[in-house]
Amino acid sequence: MSNLYQSQKIIIREFLPEEKQTFLNLFKDPEVTQYLPQVSPERYVEMFNELLENYKTGNLSRWAIFDTTNNNFIGMCVARIFVDNTNQIEIGYVLSKPYWGKGIATEVCKALTQYSFSNTDKNEVVAITDLDNSGSQNVLQKAGFKRLSNLTRSEEELAYFITNRALL
Repeated sequence: MSNLYQSQKIIIREFLPEEKQTFLNLFKDPEVTQYLPQVSPERYVEMFNELLENYKTGNLSRWAIFDTTNNNFIGMCVARIFVDNTNQIEIGYVLSKPYWGKGIATEVCKALTQYSFSNTDKNEVVAITDLDNSGSQNVLQKAGFKRLSNLTRSEEELAYFITNRALL
């Protein structure tokens, strides 16, 4: 098992095959998924299976976030090639409610950004959020991202943020 990042508060690491239900349970809370695209339960199963394959074949994927003090599952994060511009890496995260507002999302964004620049040749890392997701927008700004003009995807406006290698 490979660790992507570790601090006194959190560890970001590969999911273990036996943690599939832990991953799936994260997406059962409607407040947690409020700003996420609608995804079927079957698609979440596919996502989990894909992430296990990604660990074998590449350096971009989805990873588990755990609390280092008690080993509780916090959530998951992702770094992937951005579908709207393949010269960019897109990052994202989903945290369970007990871990909201504790600075963890900001730490995760900073860790994913550093990881993306260290493990790819891309010069820009981006993130998108629902326009109403002010919490995540604040997190991205705290993590050093700058807001760009909104991105339109499937006729939906999304808040669009960027940072680049030169800013770090």
